Amino acid sequence: MAVLNPTPPHLLVDADGRPYFLWNSDTTLDEFRDRVRTGDAALRGYLIGKLLRQAKPDDVFEFVTLAEVRAVWPHVEPHLGRTRDFWSWILSMWDESPSA
Repeated sequence: MAVLNPTPPHLLVDADGRPYFLWNSDTTLDEFRDRVRTGDAALRGYLIGKLLRQAKPDDVFEFVTLAEVRAVWPHVEPHLGRTRDFWSWILSMWDESPSA
């Protein structure tokens, strides 16, 4: 049974192919996916931070894994704004989970 309820693919992007969570950037979904996978740690941290800050939590793990978030967490955290406490809490809960 799936617990997450991600946004359907056709609702993730606007008419120009821009993801809803990158509303202020001219980056397509494919460009975002590529940069999150191939960018240096600082760029990945910025983009993952933006994803965590702007996207529905259920959508986050359509783009990154928990291990990928943890790998660049020092670069992610400064970009989280008001969501920093939420994501820090989530990560700490998963650290304590037997299945983490």
